[in-house]
Amino acid sequence: MLSTEDNELITRIGPGTLMGNLMRQYWLPALLSSELPGPDSDPVRILLLGEKLIAFRDTTGKVGLVQNHCPHRGASLFFGRNEEAGLRCVYHGWKFDVTGQCVDMPNEPAESNFKTKVKAVAYPTNERGGVIWAYMGPRSTPPSLPDFEANVLEGSTARGMQRDCNWLQALEGDIDTCHTAILHSGAITPEEVPDFAFAHFMVKNRAPHYAVVDHAVGSTYAAYCDAQPGEEFWRLGQYYMPIFTSPAPGLLGWERRVTMWVPMDDTHVMSYNLSAPRVEPGQTAPTPRLQFAMLPNTTDWYGRFRTPNQPENDYLIDRDVQRANKGPNGFTGISGVGPQDAAMQGSASMGWIYDRTGEHLGTSDAMIIRVRRRLLASARDLAEKGTVPPGVDNPEGYRLRSGGVFLKKGEDWVQATSELQKAYVDHEGLDLRQNANGYARALGRSQATSVRQS
Repeated sequence: MLSTEDNELITRIGPGTLMGNLMRQYWLPALLSSELPGPDSDPVRILLLGEKLIAFRDTTGKVGLVQNHCPHRGASLFFGRNEEAGLRCVYHGWKFDVTGQCVDMPNEPAESNFKTKVKAVAYPTNERGGVIWAYMGPRSTPPSLPDFEANVLEGSTARGMQRDCNWLQALEGDIDTCHTAILHSGAITPEEVPDFAFAHFMVKNRAPHYAVVDHAVGSTYAAYCDAQPGEEFWRLGQYYMPIFTSPAPGLLGWERRVTMWVPMDDTHVMSYNLSAPRVEPGQTAPTPRLQFAMLPNTTDWYGRFRTPNQPENDYLIDRDVQRANKGPNGFTGISGVGPQDAAMQGSASMGWIYDRTGEHLGTSDAMIIRVRRRLLASARDLAEKGTVPPGVDNPEGYRLRSGGVFLKKGEDWVQATSELQKAYVDHEGLDLRQNANGYARALGRSQATSVRQS
């Protein structure tokens, strides 16, 4: 368990906090490109690391991310006019470009040069793969963006989803692989899943063994259990400093995805799920991604990317479905993996900021422990020694994949999976039938034979 001091340090991300200062060393996703659909489109309110900011796309297509309050008299720039390559405050007409520089003061004399002396707080932005990134750190020249293939490859998609809890509660759910076999598939029996599929062995062995190793920019975790005679089923997931994950479900070597757990403030987190296209054998186009029902975005600070499942409606839990205990939603009575996670981690369950001083961690929490230690050590090393955190100057360290694989019993898992973990590689000979990413789809194969590829 964490001490009271460490629990406070690791969860708080506002300006001036140790964890907030750590996160400001990195590029962070601020919003999706689709939220600023074109030049001079409507400004958007953005909460990022506890700061209220206004995002806008100017007439030339450049993205600005500036402070909420106009430096003149404090009116919100959200109400500003986005026009002629700048955002103009409608209170007194002061206008700011994407760098925050004031470029016009219509209420000052024509001969005044006061506008050259006024600059709003503005953060550099970088747009790639459908995501608008922001750098809030101290460097005059920001580092390179982390090299996630799901943010680089053509055709990649990105979607957002907000949760009502501290950022660490949500992120830890993504690196807590043991809950997958219970929360998301507790009602599924091994007999319902073909024995060539990963899901068969995951639900057959709900208490696997665990292994954790560090890599250059984070840590890799693995859960493993017996599979067919002479084989073991391994599922690997990735954590990358400071807020990025690639969870374990799916096929190792095939999955091209990353989830970004961006702290809005101490009690709200925005997740961005990025996925690169995958064309299955026999297809000419990528498999369409599942679409989730979302509430219409509103313009308030917490109005973006909210699902219909919310604390006030108990995440739409269906007790009759729960009592029946059948299918992928039967164990919880809550429909969908994301809403199930949100219900467990959110304000109606763990609370806004969970007090970890009362935890009782077991062997299945090895990855949780490792990540907390890396975060705390990196934050302290930055504060006390000025040590650059892992990954800031190592964008290629983010080129890793996650997923499941069958290995020979007793095989060195790190060495055996090293090639399959590499991104930007088309791995040959993968058996896509093994893919356990989606238990409803696996259950739909009940008529499939159990003959596995050699």
